[in-house]
Amino acid sequence: MQFTFGGQTITINVATRAALEQEVRDRFRARRGFALATVNLDHLVKMRASPAFTRAYAGQDLVVADGRPIVWLSRLARRPVALMPGSDLITPLCQWAAGEGAPVALVGSTAQVLDTAAATLAEQVPGLDITLKIAPPQGFDPMGAEADTILDRLNAAGVQLCFLALGAPKQEQLAARGRAAAPATGFASIGAGLDFIGGGQRRAPSWMRRTGLEWLWRALGDPLRLGPRYAKCAAILPGQAGQALKLRRRG
Repeated sequence: MQFTFGGQTITINVATRAALEQEVRDRFRARRGFALATVNLDHLVKMRASPAFTRAYAGQDLVVADGRPIVWLSRLARRPVALMPGSDLITPLCQWAAGEGAPVALVGSTAQVLDTAAATLAEQVPGLDITLKIAPPQGFDPMGAEADTILDRLNAAGVQLCFLALGAPKQEQLAARGRAAAPATGFASIGAGLDFIGGGQRRAPSWMRRTGLEWLWRALGDPLRLGPRYAKCAAILPGQAGQALKLRRRG
């Protein structure tokens, strides 16, 4: 499944959970880093408006589908991909890291959330090695000196899996930079995932996630911020459906 903005094509290149596990484990064993992004409609809206964000996305090694509309578009294009929200990938990624002896870092959110999330993950995943926890200050610039320091710390600690909970586009921009500055580190951009685990935010009930209504839960919880965001997401759906049909006709 592909999306094109300003001549730049973003491809969902990992279609299943099994394929993602194999790729990530292989990279851990080879000490070869990666940048993993989870594309959703909000990201597509941001890419339409920001060439810099599109370039950062193009710098991701692994792209999966986050959000049912993306999955529906892939089916419409006859290029089906599995649903893999970033929040749902945290525990599996930790399990794969623990299985391969790969040190882990948590970057983003607040110190309190990171402490709670680290304790929860360590309890869930035996053998997990969380080496670093870094909560950047407000106004963090993924292209600035603070980002340089974080990447240096990841390198020095031998981190092979770094969860970035900075929100888009900051997390994807830092991950793209990290591919050169910390080449042995795998960066996973997971948005609010650590806040859900660490108690900073409450995630939608499982039945709402199963039925594709998690967006409604989040919108009702913060309507002033998320209402306009989801309206923009809905507005681009017809155009994206048209692009999916073009892909379908291409065969």
